[in-house]
Amino acid sequence: MAEESRASRLGRLRYRSWHRGTREMDLLLGPFADRHLEELDEATLAGYERLLELPDPELFVWLSGRAPVPQELDSPALRHVIEFCHRRFTS
Repeated sequence: MAEESRASRLGRLRYRSWHRGTREMDLLLGPFADRHLEELDEATLAGYERLLELPDPELFVWLSGRAPVPQELDSPALRHVIEFCHRRFTS
């Protein structure tokens, strides 16, 4: 099987960001993906890909600031998304 191109990977991650299963998460992750995926380095992009595997209810409480991120799940990618959401909804 051929390795996925970066463009294909970004397209897949953008789609997954906009089609989470809950509209609230679509509205948090979709705009982040549109604005920031292309600028992420490989390590942060891999971290973002891992956070897309997390359940929506857990991810939502962290992104909305309703609960702290568990230390074992904290990552640069998740911090980047949290900062984006905070700036977007508090400005």
